[in-house]
Amino acid sequence: MFNWGVDIGIDLGTASVLVCVKGRGIVLNEPSVVAIDRASGEIIAVGQEARSMLGRTPGSIVAVRPLREGVIADYDTTERMLRYFISKACNSGLFLRPRAIICIPSGVTGVEERAVREAALQAGARQAYLIEEPLAAALGAGLDISQASGNMVVDIGGGTTDIAVLSLGGIVISRSLRVGGDKFDDAIVRYIRREYNLMLGERTAEGLKIEIGTVFPYGERATATAQIRGRDLVSGLPKTVTISAEETHQAMREPVEAVVVAVKEVLERTPPELSADIVDKGIVMTGGGSLLHGLDVLLSHETGLPVHVAENPIACVVMGTGKALSMLGVLHTSGARVSSSRR
Repeated sequence: MFNWGVDIGIDLGTASVLVCVKGRGIVLNEPSVVAIDRASGEIIAVGQEARSMLGRTPGSIVAVRPLREGVIADYDTTERMLRYFISKACNSGLFLRPRAIICIPSGVTGVEERAVREAALQAGARQAYLIEEPLAAALGAGLDISQASGNMVVDIGGGTTDIAVLSLGGIVISRSLRVGGDKFDDAIVRYIRREYNLMLGERTAEGLKIEIGTVFPYGERATATAQIRGRDLVSGLPKTVTISAEETHQAMREPVEAVVVAVKEVLERTPPELSADIVDKGIVMTGGGSLLHGLDVLLSHETGLPVHVAENPIACVVMGTGKALSMLGVLHTSGARVSSSRR
């Protein structure tokens, strides 16, 4: 017998998937990684267990990330991953058919929208709603977007950065770019390869970014250093080098500059009345990328506006989906881009 009363919100991110269940809060937070047997196509592991296999699998097993730059790159694997996460989040031996609301970047195409919706339905959702990430992030950050007042959100995820000005429950101006935490990691990998002839794995680059990475060196972080290990491209042997925080600043300059330029573009296109509100309230940053050291200070320095990082930036989007489930009627009335399909 199906339980038709389950409502879930899903932040289907490039780096991780978070799921909240109405009335229970966030019940799942796992990496968007799937380990697959090459020969049989069978799934070996999903989530955290699969992530630990990245770069460490034998030839018979491949660990893949089925989402790239905020959209589905491998439909079949995404569907199977979603089915696993939905089943795990519902926490029951019975196969449930929940109503689901899923986040999408504000710049996705119609084809990409349909892919996400169909993947959710195929994975077991009886009804699938889509909501744009900046809208969900604003709700999750506790912003009151229902009033005729401007709020600006910069949501930096693993694959995309979504920038939006919101008012009266909807998005007034938005910009989505395919730059996020993954691009920051890639920039570090390229810098280390160019400067030290050292090949790093993506997990090592991410760890370096978290440990000493900065885009606006100040305080203790400005003089921080860390040792990293990789493969020497000349000798082919393992090698250890010491990297400084200032070098990570140099490495990530290009993708960070793209984010800053996009924020300025959105501000330039914002209606004057809403601009006045943003001057008073400032910019709210959400997403895991907002935790990158110095990024809030850099944005404030470049725009001249106060910049605040949300209280729980990583969970803002999924918490916003939970709130959106209880206010779908309001969002539809406001003209917000919330679409649905059912089966």
